[in-house]
Amino acid sequence: MLTPTTLFELNFKWPTIALGEVLALTVVMVFAILSTLEFRASREKLPTKHLHQSYKTNIGLFIVNSIAMSLVSASSLLMLAKRYSDKGLLDAISSPAWKAVLSFLLLDLLLYLWHKACHRFDSFWMFHKVHHNDPYLNVSTAFRIHFLELFITNTLKGILIIMLGIEEVMVLISEAVTTLFVMFHHTNISFKGEKLLGHVIIVPSLHRTHHSTQRSEHDSNYGAVLSLWDRLFGTLTERKAAQIGIKGSSPQDIVNLIKFGFTLPTPPAVGSSVEPINIEAMIAVAAYYKAEKRGFYPGNEIRDWLEAKREIIALVYGDKLVRNKPESKPRHNFFKFFNFNNRHVCQ
Repeated sequence: MLTPTTLFELNFKWPTIALGEVLALTVVMVFAILSTLEFRASREKLPTKHLHQSYKTNIGLFIVNSIAMSLVSASSLLMLAKRYSDKGLLDAISSPAWKAVLSFLLLDLLLYLWHKACHRFDSFWMFHKVHHNDPYLNVSTAFRIHFLELFITNTLKGILIIMLGIEEVMVLISEAVTTLFVMFHHTNISFKGEKLLGHVIIVPSLHRTHHSTQRSEHDSNYGAVLSLWDRLFGTLTERKAAQIGIKGSSPQDIVNLIKFGFTLPTPPAVGSSVEPINIEAMIAVAAYYKAEKRGFYPGNEIRDWLEAKREIIALVYGDKLVRNKPESKPRHNFFKFFNFNNRHVCQ
């Protein structure tokens, strides 16, 4: 995402620098417009006091991140693109249009996969939960990101830029477009045609579900710009969020939020895990009725099964941790901080 430092770093030749200034100014203007819409025509009425606190915390965290992450900011990605644009896999493609399209799609796919990983693994959820702990979802929540997550995100982008040889201008455009869309889908608004638009991009209603306190809801809709990836990989959920935020108490000020991003989830107490049960039959029945509803028309079998599986798991277990295998003994070694056990063990 673009940072305030991008506005002042003049190390790039025309037309990149002019384009960068225009895009950065556009981001600021769109933020102001979306903020105004939130206050005048909000989807959910939020307490003014708490909304102001959310804005204050999120913008403060954004400024802290911009300063702390200046070495791996958008401008650093531009330098990588400038150096490796003619050395990557995309250099084999002669068409500039196809290069641009593939560059954007692959950067967006990377963000989808990384976002999904942040929900799947405890060591990534550790800092990603900072973004989810805002109980008053609004446009400024887009910038509620722990610096560790921002660092890894930009590092992954840098690796992809080097591998593919993505051009400098496309990196800048992708960063700006992604920032605009992330602000948009965090905005507390609703509008006519939102559901239809959601077939192409991530809209506020879809991302609001992603910020639900219910795990069955927030482990879905991972897309940054396009909803294509969620539809393709079966992670799209279209339902109204039960409640926004994360369960339990968590800090809402900048300093403690940063500390909060270094705390791993507390493991379940011995004997508290849910007894293993076989739900395959329930899923099969649900998938059968879905197929029956559409007249057993072929071609949707996998989709029916995935939807049925997600719905049955949500119905039966909700947020409970499901274990179909004996729990392994805890590791006691130097690397225990990097706990890469899956957050999900549902099968």
